[in-house]
Amino acid sequence: MASQRLSAVLSHLPSASSAVDNIAKQSPDDVVITLAIRTPMCKAKKGGFKDTTLDGLIFKILEQVRLRSNVDPRLVDDVCLGNVRDGKAAYYVRAASLAAGFPNTSAASSVARFCSSGLTATQFIANEIITGTIEIGVVVGAETLSEGNERLSRPFVDEIMNGSDDAKDCMLPMGATSENVAREFNVTRQRQDEYAVESYRRAELAQKSGWFDDEIVPITVKKDGKDITVSRDEIRWGTTYDGIKNLRPAFPEYGDTTHAGNASQVTDGAGALLLMKRSKALELNQPILAKYVGTALAGLPPRIMGIGPVFAIPKLLARYNLSLDKDIDVVEINEAFASMAVYCRDYLNLDWTKMNPRGGAIALGHPFGCTGVRQIVTGLSECRRRKRKVLLTSMCLGTGMGMAGLFVNEQL
Repeated sequence: MASQRLSAVLSHLPSASSAVDNIAKQSPDDVVITLAIRTPMCKAKKGGFKDTTLDGLIFKILEQVRLRSNVDPRLVDDVCLGNVRDGKAAYYVRAASLAAGFPNTSAASSVARFCSSGLTATQFIANEIITGTIEIGVVVGAETLSEGNERLSRPFVDEIMNGSDDAKDCMLPMGATSENVAREFNVTRQRQDEYAVESYRRAELAQKSGWFDDEIVPITVKKDGKDITVSRDEIRWGTTYDGIKNLRPAFPEYGDTTHAGNASQVTDGAGALLLMKRSKALELNQPILAKYVGTALAGLPPRIMGIGPVFAIPKLLARYNLSLDKDIDVVEINEAFASMAVYCRDYLNLDWTKMNPRGGAIALGHPFGCTGVRQIVTGLSECRRRKRKVLLTSMCLGTGMGMAGLFVNEQL
């Protein structure tokens, strides 16, 4: 009898919630993603988008947002573009949004935070919704490296160059920072090449299995004067360790481990997200793909900028009392270089089956401003396929920063 009474009492007590339960709780005020799409990733200067300018690529992806969302474009309050290389990006996104069918009452802007520009644009729109500044916003990440991949045209002024070693190190080519990571943390070329080959294998398997199909929207563009429709990522199939182990170092003045086979491909591409509050999504009968939980930023020495995720990820997880091992199901970490990807994986003791399960930037390419959005689109698609709940994305940023984003898949 006593045990029965105890069971009756316990049945009326609230059960203890896990950390995942807490972030997955649904509220009308949640910021949710109702559309997540991307273009194929195409090799710069010779791939499907080699003749497509940045404004053209932004127009194409925004046109797809309008066509696929079933949301009256007059309801969209703001469009934010993440882009790194083009100082005219704000012009392009405003004009492209108007031409794509969004009214002149919809605002537009661009943000640049190096390789995390797309994730920063996501944070920007989410914060606007959280604060009530807007109700519905579109995130775009886009980069056309076919148009150029220029670094700074001159050194910083003397006051900066002589101000501190960290400030001076902001001038370093990204390849130099890869070699610094390899040297300072003993990440051998063999380990980098083995990692890169696995990235290629995963991407090839994902493409052959059709896993990318629900995230990619076919885009019709002109190439060499002819109309073509690009519908698949341009991935090098059949890449092997023997095929890349003897490639020449790309930055011999800094080291001999980084080369074209184990660094991110130079690529053109774009991605887009549609964000709003859960209450608005239900009102408009929109499919709720995922919940935006939050982001975190962290700084580190610019000379080893590639390991930014090992600072940003723990910071984000601590905020929500989450365990990387127990609570996170899919992890997308940008493979700017194999040296940093290997270090981040090993330092964080990541289960490699969770990390970049469809391959990463080494195989798919890294259009700088696009990748932060592409990781969200790809990661959510993988969560749907595997019926997993929690997605973590993370980026390293030039000049020494890391950023991470947390999302809950609701398409279980």
